[in-house]
Amino acid sequence: MSGLRVDKWLWAARFFKTRSLASDAVSGGKIKLNGAPTKASREVKIGDRLDIANSETRWEVIVQGLSDKRGPAPEARLLYEETPTSIAEREAAQLRRKLQYEPAADIHGRPTKRDRRKMDRFGN
Repeated sequence: MSGLRVDKWLWAARFFKTRSLASDAVSGGKIKLNGAPTKASREVKIGDRLDIANSETRWEVIVQGLSDKRGPAPEARLLYEETPTSIAEREAAQLRRKLQYEPAADIHGRPTKRDRRKMDRFGN
């Protein structure tokens, strides 16, 4: 196998849960192949560099293997090697999320009448 579609490889490497999600991410510009935006039908080859942005998480990986079948996670990890800078950035972002207070964490659903009155008093 000389090449494999980007969306199929992303799905097989377990970066996305479904192939359609992987295809949507590629067409949405969240995946870069060797530093350039790509299409879902573009072929990935061993040695290519992929920049992957999946919600809050970003990876920079080098393709080490090709597989068109989705297997268990330990086998999927053999398909790529994450760069050291990507690992450091991902761990730093994870630590920031852990230490940073999210203001909306206390809000669950719509405000009650009491909450609205508090917000009105605070705003005026």
